[in-house]
Amino acid sequence: MKFSDIPYNPYSTFLKETFGQRVQKIAVHAGFTCPNRDGTVAYGGCTYCNIDSFTPEAARARIPIKEQVRSRIDYGKTRYDIKAFMIYFQPYSNTYAPLEHLKQLYQEALEHPEVVGISVGTRPDCIDDEKLAYFEELSQDTFVTIEYGIESVHDEMLRLINRGHDYNCTKAGIQKTAGGGINVCAHVVLGFPYETKEQMLQTAEEISTLPLNFIKIHNLHIVHYTELAKEYSKKPFHIFTFKEWVDMVCRFLERLNPEFIIERVSGDAPKKTAYRAAVVQR
Repeated sequence: MKFSDIPYNPYSTFLKETFGQRVQKIAVHAGFTCPNRDGTVAYGGCTYCNIDSFTPEAARARIPIKEQVRSRIDYGKTRYDIKAFMIYFQPYSNTYAPLEHLKQLYQEALEHPEVVGISVGTRPDCIDDEKLAYFEELSQDTFVTIEYGIESVHDEMLRLINRGHDYNCTKAGIQKTAGGGINVCAHVVLGFPYETKEQMLQTAEEISTLPLNFIKIHNLHIVHYTELAKEYSKKPFHIFTFKEWVDMVCRFLERLNPEFIIERVSGDAPKKTAYRAAVVQR
């Protein structure tokens, strides 16, 4: 079923249909890290990752979750006249801690009366049966989504970006999460120099077989202070132009399961973090 006249199911309309009103998704920073940064599986993180490039300014202050939620909601209510909010635990891997600590953080977010649910960004190697059982129980009372970064289905590409796990790990995590009745969002990144356009489109076809609810499509950004920026400075590679990106997204969506709900089809990095021509050019 399509929610609008555009040729895919937009997330904003899904939220409005589900909750009967406009819902704003707001990001909070819970102070996590990742296992491929602290040496558990690798060091340095993914080659393209600089947390400042995709974390909203308001979510960067290291203040208690409850205060972040309150301030962001107050702003949303005043600026946009919105009365329902989804809290997005965004930077790094937001299940990378003992369960009791996670419960405290999530409950602080859910205590606000105008919060209708939470969305938790993480990695498939930072989830386990105990945490999934908790999310399954929590989803009986509120709207819960677990967001996994697939990035690509090609293991060689995942190795080159220092992802720290393979596609089978992601696939297993998604299947187990969905098997518990929990909503699943998948992130993919298009534009890495290690993949051909056909391989990028193969990602759409492969993830279409997975039990996903939501998809985020990201254009590759090359941002300061990353290994990818160092690679680009030594040997520049092609970045999608705006026209090329529109063509790629259209082709990607054509191969994607039409039942998936699309959260985004592109993103922008702040100018202060963007490395030269490393954004979709208009």
